[in-house]
Amino acid sequence: MTGDTHTILLCGVGGQGTITAADLLARAASAAGFEAKVSEIHGMSQRGGAVTTVVRYGQDVHSMVADKGAADCIVAFESMEALRNIDYLAEDGFLLVADVSIKPTSVATGVASMPARIEERLEKVGALMIDSEELAREAGNVKCENVVLLGALESRLGFGIEVWKQVIEKRVPPKTIEANLKAFDLGLDFAMQARS
Repeated sequence: MTGDTHTILLCGVGGQGTITAADLLARAASAAGFEAKVSEIHGMSQRGGAVTTVVRYGQDVHSMVADKGAADCIVAFESMEALRNIDYLAEDGFLLVADVSIKPTSVATGVASMPARIEERLEKVGALMIDSEELAREAGNVKCENVVLLGALESRLGFGIEVWKQVIEKRVPPKTIEANLKAFDLGLDFAMQARS
């Protein structure tokens, strides 16, 4: 990513750890020497509704708002949310999408239907699809999916593994540190292999 201020939009549904991931990202940016600001839109997060968070970091961040077409990166915790927020991605931006599809209540009740060919549409715009659930399971805790995604994101950020390790160790519950660190490494390895 280039420029003075970087914008990352994280989107998912309530309960996926989107807000925790944004907090970890902002802390890592700060630990790497940047100013970081976070803006959250919770929606109906308690009921599985949309959750969108913007993290902006740089040397002098004036706003935490992301306009359409301004996000250097979108990290989507769910494929439908990736489609819903794709207009925010900059022309040369990076789209990282968890290969997860959660049916909204309207679909589950038969009021609406899921869009066709979601994965195909995302891959057409260059999305890196990642099986974050499987990697989190491999790390030893399926609740670490958000940290798998942060590991994959680090492949584009370059904050440094030690920065992330310190942030993760201070922020997550002690009994989950080992699984979270492994989840981060697995996400980073996946993304680095995908780039090569």
